[in-house]
Amino acid sequence: MEEQNINEIKEQREHVAHDPNYKDISYRDRISTVTTEGKRNYLHPKIPKGKFINWRNIVGFGLLVLLFALPLVKINGDPLMLIDVMERKFIILGVIFWPQDTFVMLLLMLSFILFIILFTVTYGRIWCGWLCPQTIFLELVFRRVEKWIEGSPNKQRKLDAMAWNGEKIAKRLSKWVIFYVLSFAFVNAILWFFMSFDRWLLYMGDLSNHSSWILLILIFTTVFFGIYTWFREQICIIACPYGRMQGVLIDASTIVISYDYVRGEPRGHQKKGSTKETTGLGDCVDCHACVDVCPTGIDIRNGTQLECVNCTACIDACDNIMHNVGKPKGLIRYASEKEISTGKKLGFSPRIIAYSIVLLGIFAFAAITLITRSDVEAVILRTPGVLYQKAGADSLINLYNIKVVNKTRFEKHIDVKLISFNGKVTLVGGVMTIPPEARIKSVLFVKVANKDIVSENMNLELSIIMDGEEIDVTKATFISPKK
Repeated sequence: MEEQNINEIKEQREHVAHDPNYKDISYRDRISTVTTEGKRNYLHPKIPKGKFINWRNIVGFGLLVLLFALPLVKINGDPLMLIDVMERKFIILGVIFWPQDTFVMLLLMLSFILFIILFTVTYGRIWCGWLCPQTIFLELVFRRVEKWIEGSPNKQRKLDAMAWNGEKIAKRLSKWVIFYVLSFAFVNAILWFFMSFDRWLLYMGDLSNHSSWILLILIFTTVFFGIYTWFREQICIIACPYGRMQGVLIDASTIVISYDYVRGEPRGHQKKGSTKETTGLGDCVDCHACVDVCPTGIDIRNGTQLECVNCTACIDACDNIMHNVGKPKGLIRYASEKEISTGKKLGFSPRIIAYSIVLLGIFAFAAITLITRSDVEAVILRTPGVLYQKAGADSLINLYNIKVVNKTRFEKHIDVKLISFNGKVTLVGGVMTIPPEARIKSVLFVKVANKDIVSENMNLELSIIMDGEEIDVTKATFISPKK
């Protein structure tokens, strides 16, 4: 069975090798980060020039600024973004979420997952190339520092092959020191989102009492340093599940980074101004510029691959070559397989329009959820194990527990009124004062005259008043003896 499969593969390769439309195509039996001997192959891609890389730089450096700035921005004393798991406190764009908001958070998380799936199905892996922290850290920071210290990709490869001498030791040591300092800075900036900048300052100012905490930071820094010094693009190729998800999410209509094989094949070296009629060759001049700039070491001309992070580096590199040889740009571009195979610009298909509407709906749902979320929640329940009590000869009293959560940063005052029957509500201790970001429990009595009791289990409606304004109406059961 294995021999049959091997023979089939050989026949397929021989057939393709004799097909002029697929000249020089490379079939991979290993990932780009591993040599034929099974050793680690370090990639040193060139940094292209072009409109896409310029826009990616703007987006990437903007996100890096936000990484350090967002935890420092405060609204009424709280950071703009905070995911404090230990304190069970989450702040998203200034809105505080408590454990009581678990349902809301779950809906937002499910919406986010659905958004990722629909966005990938429609527009491919734009997240990976433009917004993913791994790509931004590696391409915009660590590889730029590496080029500054070690030189061009060719010089970097020579340095890799060089024996350990004074030059290699000096360059590698200086690079590693800078990498570790950068890793420490990034780890701490990320940590600000999980513990707040103020608490981080407090811990840093008292390291003697927080030695385990600084040890944890150094461990994470070392892991971060190892990722961007050794593991690098293998995060995208091996560790990240998103690339595998791409294989089941995209189809022929998905917009991805695509090579126009109809226009480009058969590929081959040609002079400026040559045409397909004079040479019999397509527009691809087989310069390998797209391969030289790829951060994951693939050849986009082999089609969409799980390693492709849609970083657009190959687009800029190819466009520059096309400009130099006098051919139209766009041999590599954002396009779907249908657009490439048919040669027609399909525009927005009904599916893309439908999915885009769903994406806007998800955004609207998340926004409405954040806006309409209650700042104060109150729950009123009958006190367990306590029956009714007589209040004189003509009335009955039921005892209730009330729990109030104040999610805001301001003090609130809560009162309760009975609105469905004639009766009286008495809060023990009077109007409840709820401190900012606090949970308070209290007890209240509901008194109803015997003549107004219509059944042994009546449903009462209680109005919850916050600072003179009704915020909710809740129901409670009032029990009485059988009539």
